[in-house]
Amino acid sequence: MASVWVLIEESDRAPSVLGLELVTKARQLGEVTAVYLGSGGAAAFSVLGEYGAASVLHADAGERLASAPLAAALAARAETEAPDLILAGQAYTDRDIAGRLGARLGVGVLSNAADVRLTDDGVETDHEIFGGAQIVTASMSGVPHIVLVRPKSFQAEPAGGGPPSVTVLELADVGRSEARITESHAEEREGPQLGEAAVVISGGRGLGSAEAYELIEKVAKPLGAATGATRAIVDAGWVPYAKQVGQTGKTVKPDVYIAAGISGAMQHLVGMKDASTIIAINKDPDAPIFSVADLGIVGDVHKVLPQLIEALERR
Repeated sequence: MASVWVLIEESDRAPSVLGLELVTKARQLGEVTAVYLGSGGAAAFSVLGEYGAASVLHADAGERLASAPLAAALAARAETEAPDLILAGQAYTDRDIAGRLGARLGVGVLSNAADVRLTDDGVETDHEIFGGAQIVTASMSGVPHIVLVRPKSFQAEPAGGGPPSVTVLELADVGRSEARITESHAEEREGPQLGEAAVVISGGRGLGSAEAYELIEKVAKPLGAATGATRAIVDAGWVPYAKQVGQTGKTVKPDVYIAAGISGAMQHLVGMKDASTIIAINKDPDAPIFSVADLGIVGDVHKVLPQLIEALERR
């Protein structure tokens, strides 16, 4: 059976949703070892076992910036234990670790994968191009294979496994590559997290101004929805980057996605096209967003959204 390592970063003292998505996929490919980065604990490790991890390598970097020391520790361990596949998410820390680990081991990294398979010759990965209109397949030989997977590529599903064995992974001094976290700031947010919400409403440049984004927030509140945005209005400074949906922002896969004043540039479509139901509001009947929408409303968001808010408040 193949040996699969999965890099999982802690979020709110629990395994991240992205990490659990990867474990769900990994257990289909072989025996899973979760590389858990964070403070950890029995509750977090029990969740990993429930989702299919047979063992856990626990790394707690404390106030150290984890990428360099964790990559060094994993490289040393990989040379003796020889995993077949190392999976990580298409996220900031994961990408940093994967690149450093690949350099230390002398292997390549396949990134932004939507699916991954082990073959007799190595590993194959599927990648969406042209906004998901086409799928291309990449392959790589030589072990270990390191693959970065896009969020929401797999559904996180528990397997009912028992508690995994846990081994502490010591992080050595890496000299000039060493860095420490001197200050951190918690993201301030209200309502559900963007990447996990069942309903998401996003605004685009069609809102006309930063002040008009209040319409998005007013619709979101009675729906219990998360609020998102296009890259254009993030770059314009109307809303923080944490709200950006798209290729260079967050990938979302909610039950309902409402796109208000969004034309539908490919950069944005990549991040939301897999929503179960897409509702688009745009005054341009030829806007590309309507090509992926299940329901399209041709109209000015400044007229449509107030009516929607009024209807929601009545209910």
